Amino acid sequence: MNIPLGVAEIVYASEPDVAKRAELARADGFDHIDVMLGVDPDDLVLPIGCPTAFPKPAPTWCATPAPPDGEGAWERTVRWWRAAPQALCEPWVGASVNSFERVRSLADEVPGLRFLIDTGHVTGWGGDVAELLPYAGHIQLRDARPGAAQVPPGEGDVDFAGILARLDKLGYRGALSIEYFDLPEHGWRCEDPPAYARALRELVTTLG
Repeated sequence: MNIPLGVAEIVYASEPDVAKRAELARADGFDHIDVMLGVDPDDLVLPIGCPTAFPKPAPTWCATPAPPDGEGAWERTVRWWRAAPQALCEPWVGASVNSFERVRSLADEVPGLRFLIDTGHVTGWGGDVAELLPYAGHIQLRDARPGAAQVPPGEGDVDFAGILARLDKLGYRGALSIEYFDLPEHGWRCEDPPAYARALRELVTTLG
């Protein structure tokens, strides 16, 4: 596989130190790590993939989840990304951007805007990941099925081989990162995110 394959730091959330998270990621064979915006890359043993800005986008290369859906959320989303068009927007099921139609509408509202496409979130809401890949500036991989935004690698419906083939046809020049998280308060339980990430890395690297 020619596309760099990294990991999101939340995989190692049980380790509070970001530098040690990067060391764990390197030991697991990943090429880069996605961390919070502002982390000094000189403090890490891996390059930074796509940094995250939260709760709102910053006017630089980074990614931010779309805000939760609700009254005024769409207008806020458009306003935020017009002020930070270099930032990627990450759609998810409970957000103001939670469908192909909303992605396309936001791209129309903010010309040039790109998205962080998370295979788990898109599959979880019943969407077609391949349909959204032309909008991708960065991609996070996680197995999932409709109604479940993360499941063990190989037990979901995400067509990782199809995704890689589609990216090749699109001439995608970005990177891939694997993401699993243990966030039971949001309904996303995972007993061992590092083990799931390693298993998905093994699966994906055998495809390319």
